[in-house]
Amino acid sequence: MKKLAFLFVLLLTMVVAACSDSSANDSANAEDGGDWSPEGSIEFVAPSGAGGGWDTTARMAAKVFEEEGIIDADIATVNKTGGGGAVGWAYVAEKDDNPHHLFVASPPLIDVPLNGQSEYDHTDFTPIANIIADYGAFVVREDSEWDSLEELFADMKEDPESVTIVGSSSPGSMDHIQFVRVAKAAGVDITKIKYVSEQDGGELTALLNGSVDVFSTGVAETVEQVRAGNVKVLAVTSEERLEGDVISEYPTVMEQGIDASFVNWRGFFGPPNMSDSARDYYVEKFKELNDSDAWADIRAQYGWDEMFMSGEEYDEFLDEQRDQTKELLDELGLGNQ
Repeated sequence: MKKLAFLFVLLLTMVVAACSDSSANDSANAEDGGDWSPEGSIEFVAPSGAGGGWDTTARMAAKVFEEEGIIDADIATVNKTGGGGAVGWAYVAEKDDNPHHLFVASPPLIDVPLNGQSEYDHTDFTPIANIIADYGAFVVREDSEWDSLEELFADMKEDPESVTIVGSSSPGSMDHIQFVRVAKAAGVDITKIKYVSEQDGGELTALLNGSVDVFSTGVAETVEQVRAGNVKVLAVTSEERLEGDVISEYPTVMEQGIDASFVNWRGFFGPPNMSDSARDYYVEKFKELNDSDAWADIRAQYGWDEMFMSGEEYDEFLDEQRDQTKELLDELGLGNQ
């Protein structure tokens, strides 16, 4: 009798162990290749202050996700400022394998690590999807002597240091790089360009009071000042003219005979080691966002172009952006990797 009882207990133990292994395997499959959905609220991190491009993109995406019922979870947007984005990236890097924390990024995620201001770059995170394209604009005062980019660069070819460029980003980051890329294509000695960084919101004031000559910025930041008659836009970095009130009047770099463009891509990334199933979930949701009429209205409102990428295409794009930027930074003597 004791022997039968022992055999029964042994058999029961083996069954329980097998069930446990099966449950563990099912859980692992869910992590690696099965279905995933949020188990709580989601956090979108904007690595900047309120009102900027990252913040606006994060908040508008969250708004459409919730109002259109694309994601059935609460989405909060939080701002993590500092380091040109590096503080926000470090914050998400600490959320290893937690798919409830995403951040919005753009070229500074490439630029800032390359010039040594962040220990994290795009390869440390999980690229999910790019959702828009924004563009740069080169702005001067309304009474400026230059009426075109050709006139500006003609003077800069003779004496690059006679013109001061201001931008919101640090040297070696986006506002600097977009101007340098175009200036190089125009034949300007980019190693002698005088660029100053104004990260406390004083860029426009510096332009209007004559402290600087050219403001390298984003298209959206120009509209109200153009309407007010304070500034004029010499060029935008899109390949074709943009659509929309006021901005459709801005000439492109290319139509002025300079073979260069610059796209301020903007997309979302997850923390390191995000599971394939979580990444697949978000890719599907961002694709649905991209295809929605509500998001098309948002793009039109802010002058953004559609630029959806995910998967291998997005990975390859980011690597190409890194290679191109590194070449410029090395030439400027600002490269650190």
